[in-house]
Amino acid sequence: MWLLFVTSVIATFGGAHGLFGKPAPKNPEANMNISQMITYWGYPSEEYEVITEDGYVLGVYRIPYGRKISENIDAGYDVWLGNSRGNAWSKKNLYFSPGSAEFWHFGFDEMAKYDLPATIDFIVQKTRQKKIHYVGHSQGTTIGFIAFSTNPTLAEKIKMFYALAPVATVIYLPIPLKALTVIPEPIVKIILGNKMFPPHNFLHQFLDHEVWSRELIDHLWSNALSLIGGFDIKNLNVSRFDVYLAHNPSGTSVQNMLHWIQVARSAKFQAYNWGSPAMNMLHHNQRTPPEYDVSAMTVPIAVWNGGKDNLADPKDVDMLLPKLSNLVYHKEIPYYNHFDFIWGMDAPQEIYDEMLSMLAKD
Repeated sequence: MWLLFVTSVIATFGGAHGLFGKPAPKNPEANMNISQMITYWGYPSEEYEVITEDGYVLGVYRIPYGRKISENIDAGYDVWLGNSRGNAWSKKNLYFSPGSAEFWHFGFDEMAKYDLPATIDFIVQKTRQKKIHYVGHSQGTTIGFIAFSTNPTLAEKIKMFYALAPVATVIYLPIPLKALTVIPEPIVKIILGNKMFPPHNFLHQFLDHEVWSRELIDHLWSNALSLIGGFDIKNLNVSRFDVYLAHNPSGTSVQNMLHWIQVARSAKFQAYNWGSPAMNMLHHNQRTPPEYDVSAMTVPIAVWNGGKDNLADPKDVDMLLPKLSNLVYHKEIPYYNHFDFIWGMDAPQEIYDEMLSMLAKD
């Protein structure tokens, strides 16, 4: 979410050749696509395209089993990696070009209504499994909450929902981020346009120039990520910054960012406000955007959240937990921020081993 805004600003400063001294070393994965990264680490890789009901073509990637030489290191699960419309791996549509404004008229409402159901249905059909496990981080939990509470048929296909840094309401954003929500939407559109966010090629230009010293990167990333996610560099392998920057953020729509601004302003977990009663009636069949009722979700769910997470603030999570009617496990990691769930060096011990134990009980 907000990571997209701050990292795009940081990346803009990468335009002056040689300004900050010698370049940091590169990891090969910084220049790879998803399939190449999977293969690089010795795993089998499969790649598919999933077409949504409204015509978006999503890249979906599969690791069908572990490395044959692993000798019990891998758990051996069939792992699928999904993508939402508009990111680097899902920029196709049957009717609209990514260069058109129409292509970018979506937010997380559409990801939950179309992308997640299409992806899950494809996986279930391909694997011939009646039910699968779903793991989501940040907005991945958001679309899970919406999809599984509004689509009972889809919810029946989920054995367990593993929610990392769950985000529904964002009432307790830190003041610097809260301040961004007072900017009028017309001004936001003037600044950002009405298509892709962040603007095209900022991060690629940053990586290609290779102008930042390791010390400066550490400093700027630490400050920017501290602002948006409560970031603490002590739990991060800083030697892999180039990989993180190359693949995150992977892009979304300006409308999606506007939707999050609306959620922050309203203090409600609700659908996108299209700007007028008539437009809301057209999209939502009511004059105002509906609120999402998380308590209607019956899928069993396990939750991990961080005590120093600025986006999934513990107070927001505390408001969410009582609404989860089938909460089977909850763990708050006091020193975790929003990014430790995916980048934290101790994430296997704090989260993934527990998750594997739950999977093994199934």
